[in-house]
Amino acid sequence: MKPGEVRVAGQVDKPYTVTLADLRALPQTSVSVEFTSAKGPQKHTYKGVLLHEVLKNAQPRFDASKKNGQLRGVAVATGGGDYRAVFAWAEIDPGFAKSQVILAVSEDDVPFEDTSGPRLVAPQDTKGGRYVSELNQLWGGVVDPVVDGGQH
Repeated sequence: MKPGEVRVAGQVDKPYTVTLADLRALPQTSVSVEFTSAKGPQKHTYKGVLLHEVLKNAQPRFDASKKNGQLRGVAVATGGGDYRAVFAWAEIDPGFAKSQVILAVSEDDVPFEDTSGPRLVAPQDTKGGRYVSELNQLWGGVVDPVVDGGQH
């Protein structure tokens, strides 16, 4: 993978790679956020693409025979330094939640550098721990193998 590329993969039918340029060409969502970080209180406006849309394009494999099978889904974002954050599918699916988790292409109208990639932004969080910088991988899948004892 080249710097700035994000691999969208996992238990999906159509894995693909996306760049900041790709994301800038898609419909944008703007979110104003306030959160606490190691640097203290933060207040920013981010613009980007809904995480749900990016993952939906990879066509996650949810079990349609299960009631609300997508609610067994998770999204894992990996960034620089192997930093990871996990989201339940219901947190990012507008059919279930009002949150607008995005892959941000800019902060306070300053575009991110192409080599650093997008930043995952979780506006509903009061702490910035799930704000993933230098995003390089999104993994979508279901928890069934773990919960049902396939892995420990």
